Amino acid sequence: MVDTLVEREAQRLAAVERYEILDTPPDGTFDRITTLAARIFKVPIAIVSIVDHDRIWFKSHHGLDVKQLDRDPGLCASAIMQTDPWIINDAKIDPRALANPLVAGEFGLRFYAAAQLATSEGHNLGTLCIIDKEPRQFTADEAKTLQDLASIVVDALELRIAARNTVRMERTVREVITEEKDNAEALAQALQTSLLPPHMPHIPGVDLAALYSPADRAVVGGDFYDIIPIADELWGIAIGDICGKGAKAAARTALARYTIRAAAIQEASPAKVLALLNAALLKDSEESSQFCTVCFAVLSTDPKDPSLTIASAGHPLPLIFGARGGVKRRGTPGVVAGAFEDSAYTDTHVSLRRGDRALFYTDGLTEARVGEKLFGLEPVLKILRRSSNIESQQIIERIRAALIAEGAAQRDDIALLSLRVN
Repeated sequence: MVDTLVEREAQRLAAVERYEILDTPPDGTFDRITTLAARIFKVPIAIVSIVDHDRIWFKSHHGLDVKQLDRDPGLCASAIMQTDPWIINDAKIDPRALANPLVAGEFGLRFYAAAQLATSEGHNLGTLCIIDKEPRQFTADEAKTLQDLASIVVDALELRIAARNTVRMERTVREVITEEKDNAEALAQALQTSLLPPHMPHIPGVDLAALYSPADRAVVGGDFYDIIPIADELWGIAIGDICGKGAKAAARTALARYTIRAAAIQEASPAKVLALLNAALLKDSEESSQFCTVCFAVLSTDPKDPSLTIASAGHPLPLIFGARGGVKRRGTPGVVAGAFEDSAYTDTHVSLRRGDRALFYTDGLTEARVGEKLFGLEPVLKILRRSSNIESQQIIERIRAALIAEGAAQRDDIALLSLRVN
């Protein structure tokens, strides 16, 4: 048993090292999550902690001017040994916490709740914890919300390491591309795949399909899409286009994705999600050229009232095709994200009926060249009008076939996402 515990701890510490997070500078993404946690639970202190060999290091510490503590004795060090949220409602009467210096000393900790930062391999890197100097009861629903926020922290860590690996691998691609073009293309495709969802989720009552087609298979592009579980019967749908190509665009894409994911669990309004994204992009870079266009929508699969609420930051508006006929663009155009402060965005609510479908796309589709003309929307509209009873995957395949049939020269990456209410 001892050997097993020692082996598990060695594997966990190896995972901590692999994420390369210890002693990194402050990061607005994690600071926003701890600020959000403090606001949601109405506590003065929220921390993203990483448990190292002999210390507990704080990646973000809202309401506490301390960067690290000794590991032993430490509440976070105890919490990572569990799988469920670790909750101390009143530390003064809880034997697990009586000896802790934060409880027995001048600090006066009375309440502590932590959700583990669990990787996909099952290693607990640390915790997202909240602290109060007053005792309180923590409900099962609150514990679930804390776990959801911890999952967002892990998503941010995963995307951070993916972006970093992208930059490293992009550099490698550039070094070998003249000699091994085929290998470079394969590498770039692998990098691009890492910036997209690994698989399409199953959404009850919704038929869903997506496509990503790069203009240059040897260069990582900035188009992306994402499907985000928000709550029961609520899903976030994001599609966007980062200005530029290569490593910088890839890192910017990762930032956009995890910012949208973090914001979507707190804000019910897509317009407010885009406003948070705009602020995050402006804070991340001083380069005015590093903007992006994004369309974000919240899909409700409530059987009594299925709907889409749509907001756009300079992105093409989605096409809504009614089962009874007719195709319309829905939404209100907005300013690109990451270019101007205080940009405002507008929500548009669209009720859906059985058989209705929506098509989200990037401008690489409409701006493909057919001779001296653009491919445009008309071929897409024809496909939608003639395809009322087919699956979303077939819609995607027909659009791709139309591009080939027209001899369209793709000048930019293309991302498509089609859904239908069943």
